[in-house]
Amino acid sequence: MSSNDRTTASIVHDTPVRAPESQEFWGSDPIAAVLCEMDIPYISLVPGSSYRGLHDSIVNYLGNRTPQMVLSIHEENAVAIAHGYAKVTDRMLAAAVHANIGLQHASMAIFNAWCDRAPVLILGATGPWDATKRRPWIDWIHTSSDQGGLIRDFTKWDNQPGSPAAAMEALLRGAQIAQTAPRGPVYVNLDVSMQEEKLEAMPALPDARRYPVPPAVRPAPELISAAAKLLSEAKNPVMLAGRCSRSLDGWNARVALAEKLNTPVLTHIRLAAAFPTDHRLHAAPPAALLTQRGRELIAASDVILALDWMDLAGTLKQAYGAMPVTAKVIQVSCDAHSHRGWSMDHQGLPPVDLYLMCETDAAVPLLLEATTPRVASAAPPAKPPLPPVPDAVSLRSLAAALESATRGIDVCYTRFALGWNGGYTHVRHPLDFIGYDGGAGIGSGPGMTVGAGLALKGSGRIPIALLGDGDFLMGNTAVWTAAHYKIPCLMIVCNNRSFYNDELHQGRVAVHRGRPVENAWIGLHIANPDIDIAAMARSQGALGIGPVTRAADLQAAVEQGIAAVRGGEPCVIDARVLSSYDIAV
Repeated sequence: MSSNDRTTASIVHDTPVRAPESQEFWGSDPIAAVLCEMDIPYISLVPGSSYRGLHDSIVNYLGNRTPQMVLSIHEENAVAIAHGYAKVTDRMLAAAVHANIGLQHASMAIFNAWCDRAPVLILGATGPWDATKRRPWIDWIHTSSDQGGLIRDFTKWDNQPGSPAAAMEALLRGAQIAQTAPRGPVYVNLDVSMQEEKLEAMPALPDARRYPVPPAVRPAPELISAAAKLLSEAKNPVMLAGRCSRSLDGWNARVALAEKLNTPVLTHIRLAAAFPTDHRLHAAPPAALLTQRGRELIAASDVILALDWMDLAGTLKQAYGAMPVTAKVIQVSCDAHSHRGWSMDHQGLPPVDLYLMCETDAAVPLLLEATTPRVASAAPPAKPPLPPVPDAVSLRSLAAALESATRGIDVCYTRFALGWNGGYTHVRHPLDFIGYDGGAGIGSGPGMTVGAGLALKGSGRIPIALLGDGDFLMGNTAVWTAAHYKIPCLMIVCNNRSFYNDELHQGRVAVHRGRPVENAWIGLHIANPDIDIAAMARSQGALGIGPVTRAADLQAAVEQGIAAVRGGEPCVIDARVLSSYDIAV
């Protein structure tokens, strides 16, 4: 869903008592007014005294509209909701966190947004910078020198403006930077004293339309010509469809280019839907690591078109090992503009023969126009059969229940549980799957699902998350936000009662050291007592179903959950799955 076709369905509105007309204005009033001028629909937040001035302005000056507050119980969820909204709409939301303590809580979610190249405008605040104005104790511990330094290594920009006029400019600049590719979070820190100073008059508001996000950079014509020649004359090309927008036009252009070139396509399970997985040219199930078929395709290729592929160097290493990369590599990505020294999220440095420093959607239509049709060198091989459905609650049986229960229904998968086989579900639309969180921060799934539900409300498309139990338990209070604001979404907790991924790690270590593998569960099992996840959902106002312990009950549970979501309610299903992974190989 692009910003041009997003839904405008409203959520529950906490309507304030109308404030009396007044000619008195405060420092936070023009800040709130600029957020309204920027047409930011929601501000996802956890409240705090450091930005009580801005909070008042949003409620009593704006009437809690544009932006409307969306209250969270934890700062990670507040940022994750904005992150999930951006993944669906390609549009920025605001998130607000309290002082240094809220920022520290939010830091993991901010890192996720950074790694996922998701635009979020994060508003923070500090106690009075003027020490003579600080209240005893509390304002001192909520005031930090260079507060933005806490997250500077994984934000695109931060600022602590010294006046309301400077704050208005900072918001406009921050929004512009956050939404310019490669996108990412920005942070604006508002001094509490500046927010609460009385103004002589309301300052003139800037025209937000005059501070637009620049249009996408187009690659040089000579690079397009050179890339088109390589692709048109290739004997065994392969396309790696990586980071792409949710634009349906962009989706159709990628499909048309693959068909014109008759090139096999690979996609990544950690990234949002980029190509229809049941298309004849989609060569292997989406996976985090290359499948055997994927390794063979890349190793045999003579031209690789990498469309902002995540970890291109690592992918080439999987296919070629220590051998030199013999294929010509065409890199389409502007991601290097966000590469820093602190975080290694930029991955390895790949060998590249043609480098188009732009977004995928800017290059693909030009390549489609410039290439000539190519005859396929060989028919694509048959896709590997899926494993049989066991008579047990497992990822495979859950996938079968979902396939049956969602037939004919538009869904948006917001997360697949670790170990999910990419062949279990097909994506046929850019909103069928929005990808993982970017930074592998456990606890992000519930908040991002609520953010996706907020974006999809009124669209007819149902957000469904397949969450690990650890992911859900860490972020579960996002369910309250969904229940309070009537944001429909379905969370299916693939509950194996363990941090199972680490069981595999501990087992490998034990084998390597000649120690008992039987001890791999210790310190990892979430059992004795089991946690009643469905009851947790019910306690926060959502429908809770389960625990589901029989495969025969799975489809009925999923159908009940979908019915609740179609009725406008959030639902959580506790599916007690076997401890196993079903990844594609």
